[in-house]
Formats: sequence, C-alpha cells, structure tokens
Amino acid sequence: MLTTILATIFVLGVLVFFHELGHFIVAKRSGIRVEKFSLGFPPTLISKKWGETEYAIGVIPLGGYVKMAGEHPNEEIHGEPWEFMSKPVWKRFLVIGAGPFMNFVLAILILTGLYMVRGQEMNLVNIGVVAEGSPAEKGGLKTGDIIVSVDGKETYSFQEMADVVYKKVEQPVEVVWRRDTVLMSAKIVTYKDYAITLKGDSIEVGKIGVGYKPLFERLGFFSAFLAGIDRSVFYVGEVFRFVGGLIGRTVTPSEIGGPILIGKIAGATARAGFDILMEFLALLSVNLAVLNILPIPLLDGGHLVFLLVEKFKGSPVSVKTRLVFQQIGIAFLLILVIFVTINDIYR
Repeated sequence: MLTTILATIFVLGVLVFFHELGHFIVAKRSGIRVEKFSLGFPPTLISKKWGETEYAIGVIPLGGYVKMAGEHPNEEIHGEPWEFMSKPVWKRFLVIGAGPFMNFVLAILILTGLYMVRGQEMNLVNIGVVAEGSPAEKGGLKTGDIIVSVDGKETYSFQEMADVVYKKVEQPVEVVWRRDTVLMSAKIVTYKDYAITLKGDSIEVGKIGVGYKPLFERLGFFSAFLAGIDRSVFYVGEVFRFVGGLIGRTVTPSEIGGPILIGKIAGATARAGFDILMEFLALLSVNLAVLNILPIPLLDGGHLVFLLVEKFKGSPVSVKTRLVFQQIGIAFLLILVIFVTINDIYR
C-alpha cells in the first residue's frame, strides 16, 4: 500500500510539475507576470514568494496551475504590458501549448534515458519460462530459446506469437526456434485455456505453456533520442486511436480509467522495477499531452480554440461566451470524473 501511494504521488507530481513548468517558462520568456505556480490544488500546504511569483504546494495532488496576470476573463484587466491579454495571440498560443508540449518532451527524455541505461527492448521472442509438463517442454523448448516463427508466420513480439497460438485451441502449431545458432522446430499441440477480452468476455484460447522475458540492447545518445521520439509518436497514435475507438464505439467506455487506476498501475510498475515505472510515466505523460489539447473548455485545447477564434475574428471571444463554454466544460469534466471514479471502483 505504501509503495502504491508513494508511486502515485511521484507519477502525478512529475507529470503536473513538467506540464505547469512549460506554461511557466514560456510565460516568463514572453514577459507575462506569473503570480502563482502551484503543484497541487488548495488548501495550500506550504508556499514561498520569490520575486513576483508565489510558489506553492497544495494538499490535493491531482493537478496544479500557473496563475498569470490578466489571464481569466472575469478578472479586472488594466492593459499593462505584462498582462496575459496584452500579448499577441501567437505568444498566448505558445504559452498555452507549452504545457502539453513539455509533457511530450518529458516522455522523450525519459525514454532516451531508459534506452541508454537499460536498453531498448529487442524485437525477439525470448522464452523466459517453460512450464513443467507443458506442451512446449514436451516439444523441446527451453528457457533462453528464441521463437522465430509459428505456423510459418515470423514473430517479432510475444503478442504476435500469442495471436497465432490463441486461435489454435487443442490443435497442432508448427513452432520454429533458435537455440544459440541452431534452428530447431516441432509440432506442438496447444492446450485449452481461457482469456478475458477488453470487453470483459471470457473466450477459449490455445496455449503452449511458455512465458516471455524481454532482451534489451543499449543505445548511444543519438540513437536513443531518435528511438525515444519514435516511441513517443507511437504513443500519441495509440491515444488518438483509443479516443477514436470511443467515438466509433469500437472501444467500451468501461476501459477509461482515472486516478485510482493510475495509482494501481503506478504501484504495480514500481514493484516490478524503477525502469518499468518510468516507462509507465512516459506513456502517461504522452496521454496527458494529447488529452490536454482536445478542444474541451477548461483544458488547454479549449483555450487554444478560443485563441484561434480570436485570431480569425480579430477580437477576443466575449467574457459571457467564454464563461458559458467554461461552465459546459466544468459540467463535462465533473461527469467524466464521476464516471471514471465509478469505473475505477468497479474495476
């Protein structure tokens, strides 16, 4: 339990800090006065003022915020050069977009470091466990063997291998593997087992009784950096596919998770190893970046939409209109919070 709590605070703290740091740095560089930088929401636990900015840590560790002068539509604006609304649209756009962008950069940095220190997972199906008395053991497979193909299909990941084997329930599959430099093969009859689909249905699957152990290859800085970018872009695509699946109803809403699920996974990955926790942090950072740019009022994406409208309209969106959309955004996010919390508790 303590590991889960500490891992959750660590993950959320790092994500929020870097997100708000993006807003903070670009705002300061743009000449905007930042009145408060808070990690966590009120009530305030500790605070300290340096220069014109108050730095604070809130009791509720589920977010944070950067308060800029003249930022909110309902506050009095004096037209001072250091106010948010006094800056041109493009500068304000950069300030708002800097938060999600920083989360994307954070993911790249985490993955780059991982690929340099631990290494990048190789596209090999390395057998880490062979169950005693299993069809795989009877067929001659041993720990450390590399599965090359199954039923003529070359396999580069354990999931690719499993996808073929799962479809062959109590049927023979032709398995080719490499032991050192020697290629070996055998027909292995699968046994029947059960798996749970993403929709929660139980289905019959074929298995041969092997487990996977990843192999890693350390990369130099440049190669690790490019691999980090590539993986982060892949994560972006996965998030958009998930959102598209929700819209197209190919993904069930029950798969959406919130803070409780994040905490559960954070605790599990922390127990599995610090590198696994950091991989989860990188994935979550990309999730935060993408979801924050969705055109929902109160999120960064909603503010960016207002700025685009202002650019084409030639004047800021009226205070009344902004407040209406923000109230809609509050209602939407409140419903979403309730929904994901129920999902988390049920899960």
